[in-house]
Amino acid sequence: MLIGGVVVVVLALLSAEVYDDVVDDAGLANLDKPTLGMMEQLRSPGLDAFVTGFTNIGGGIGMPILASILTAWLIWTSRTWRPLILIGGAAAVSVTATSLGKTLIGRARPDHSDAVPPYENSPSFPSGHTLNTTVVIGLVVYLACLQIQSTAARAGLIVAGGSFIFAMGMSRVYLGHHWMTDVIIGWVLGLAWVGIVILAHRLFHAIRHREHAGPAPTFDHPAHLRDGAAGGGAGGGAPEDGDDVGAPGPAGRPPAAG
Repeated sequence: MLIGGVVVVVLALLSAEVYDDVVDDAGLANLDKPTLGMMEQLRSPGLDAFVTGFTNIGGGIGMPILASILTAWLIWTSRTWRPLILIGGAAAVSVTATSLGKTLIGRARPDHSDAVPPYENSPSFPSGHTLNTTVVIGLVVYLACLQIQSTAARAGLIVAGGSFIFAMGMSRVYLGHHWMTDVIIGWVLGLAWVGIVILAHRLFHAIRHREHAGPAPTFDHPAHLRDGAAGGGAGGGAPEDGDDVGAPGPAGRPPAAG
C-alpha cells in the first residue's frame, strides 16, 4: 500500500506538470503538432473507418455498454455486487472530472481541416475517451486479476488491458479529435484515480480482515479465488457464501489453497 501511495502521488504530480505545460504551451505541449502531423501521414480511407469504429467503443454510448457487460461478468464470477460499486462509482467520478476539466480549461480541439469526420466541437482537454477508458478498463483488469490464479493469465490480461487503453488514446490523436497532451493527461489522471480506488479497496479489506483476525488480501491468497471457500478446484470465481473478493474462510481463517 505504501508503494501504491507513492505511485499515486507521482501520477498526481505528473498530471499537474502536464497541465502546466498545456497552459504555458511548453514542454510536453511541443509534442502536439508534430504528433498530429505524423498521424495525418498514416491515414487512409480504410484505416480511418476502422479507427473511427474503434474509438466509438470509448464514447458516450460504447463505453457504458462495454462497462456494463464487463461489470456484469465480474459480478457473476465474484458473486458480489462490489464490482458494480467500484467500477460504477469510479466511472461516475471520471465522467464528472472530464466534464469539469473541459469546462474550466476550454481548450480548442485541432482544426477540422486536420481531423477525420464526424467532427467534435466540445472542449479538448482532457480526452474523455482516454480518461474514462483508463478508469473502467484499469479497474476491470484489477478485479479480474483477483479472480485468476494463473500468473500467465494475469500478465496476459494486464497486457491486453494496457494495449486497449493505449490504442484508445492514440485513436483520438490519429483522428485529429484531440491533441497528444489531451490524451496524456487522460492516461495519467485515469491511472491516478484507479490507484486511489485500488488503495481504498485494499485498505478496506486490510481493516476488515484484521478485525476478523484474517490476512489482508493479495493476488496470490486463495481467498480471492472462487474455489477458496470450497477448499480446492482449479476454476476462478467467488466464495460459495457470496462474500466479497478476499473474504476469510469459516471462523475467520483463510480457506484452504486449491
